[in-house]
Amino acid sequence: EKRTMALIEKNGYHDSVYVNAAKIFQGIHTEKRKDGIWVRYGDDSPSPALTFKDEYSQRVSYELAFSALKYQDLLEEILLASCAYPCQSIPDELTSLLVVMLYDLQHRKFQAREIFDEEPPVAEVRKIEHYLYSFRTKLAAALARCRIGHDALSIEYILPETIRKQEQRASALPLCVWINTLKINLQDVFMDLKKKGFTRVESVSDFDRYMYCVDQHCHDVLFFPSSLKEELLSLDLFADCKLLLQ
Repeated sequence: EKRTMALIEKNGYHDSVYVNAAKIFQGIHTEKRKDGIWVRYGDDSPSPALTFKDEYSQRVSYELAFSALKYQDLLEEILLASCAYPCQSIPDELTSLLVVMLYDLQHRKFQAREIFDEEPPVAEVRKIEHYLYSFRTKLAAALARCRIGHDALSIEYILPETIRKQEQRASALPLCVWINTLKINLQDVFMDLKKKGFTRVESVSDFDRYMYCVDQHCHDVLFFPSSLKEELLSLDLFADCKLLLQ
């Protein structure tokens, strides 16, 4: 299941991921007026408890929610400029779902999601998905106008400079990985990584593309170059929870 999730991440997520991401976003967003219109997210009643299938679903749900939060102003601007919001057929309680799914849709360059049948469909997710996709041309045009207005090559450049610098620093940090010694021993991990083309070095200062090192104080902790995140998560070691991304 985790292998399948890793493969479909770039083509969208399961319905349950969007539902959980919307619940998380509902609790952390800031409600404000845009162009004289309140973008409303429903009442402040406690959201139902989050239910995750596995650690991978939990991770991507939080990533999607916080990505939407980071670009909340831009996403709301796109919705208003495209006239996709407000919409009488979409209640305020689904605005969070609308925003997180819009972030994912633009991240996929407004391409349709590939639907997988491992989970039952969620009616609200399919409704919002169909609605956004019907507006995809206007949404893409609104995004393009925003980028032109900010003289930005991509949406990352629309963020305040302080946030961009924080992200650049964070992206440069090595990935920290725990070895799950309940499932595999250290030597087998080293052998498996060697077969996959990874070279063990002494420290992060020696890093090149496919290299890793062992923490000097915790021998069940490994460090990898940050650029390898997606490739690492597709390895069997991660899919089988023998390695855990910190």
